Amino acid sequence: MKYSKALHLSKPKKLGDFALFSFAGVVAFTLMAPLIVIIPMSFSAADSFSFPPRGLSLRWYENFFLDPNWYRSAGQSVGIALVVTILSLIIGTMAALALSRMKGFLHVTVSGLLLSPMIIPVVVSGVGIYAVFLKWHLTGNYLGFVLAHTAIGVPFVLTTVSAALRTFDRTLEYAAANCGATSLETFFLVTLPIIRPTLASGALFAFSASFDEVVVAQFLTSPDLKTLPVKMFTSVYVDSDPTLAAVSSLIIALTTIAILVVMRSNRAVAARASA
Repeated sequence: MKYSKALHLSKPKKLGDFALFSFAGVVAFTLMAPLIVIIPMSFSAADSFSFPPRGLSLRWYENFFLDPNWYRSAGQSVGIALVVTILSLIIGTMAALALSRMKGFLHVTVSGLLLSPMIIPVVVSGVGIYAVFLKWHLTGNYLGFVLAHTAIGVPFVLTTVSAALRTFDRTLEYAAANCGATSLETFFLVTLPIIRPTLASGALFAFSASFDEVVVAQFLTSPDLKTLPVKMFTSVYVDSDPTLAAVSSLIIALTTIAILVVMRSNRAVAARASA
């Protein structure tokens, strides 16, 4: 009797699990299908976008590395994103540490201001940034891009570091202070090693936010400074260059590798911490 009752109860559970996994599979396929289509299109021998590809060729990958308009834009995007990542890590971590010590209305107000770039529509931000930067002569140069993208990247670091600090044991800092450590020594020897995995995640998010940003970059771009997303966006409407598919495939591959590396690094740090 007990066995038959347990069997009867397990059937709805199995059906529910099957329905849940099926729905998750459909959602995952819907999200991944456009990415999966891009990869074979990048190996097409045709002079325009075509799926399925007509013939196989590496000509569009070669064109990316040989055409100065493409690889110059890629280099500019990587250079800006690296500087933005460093600044976002410094500013976002400092802001998270400050917010962790605030309470009540002040905490809500300051956090809302710092997170506003994630909340305000990017087009509105782009118009405001362009209006201000135009007067400050920061359009069409690296400094303008770095400042604008840093404002976008800081909230990503802030949210990840703040999440780690919510579970951080403050008694460790107090113990370090009782042992004679200064505030800087406490941060670098106690706090930083504990929140380091979240810093890696925040750095990845900040780099991606800068590297992939296209709306604000459209306002700040110039003939001599055009980031890769702007070049890709322009290519869609101007010449439909299949090199765009090759660039997209490279970005997908590099992003996947970066995520896997960060995940593996975080697991290794967690394993050492638990040991």
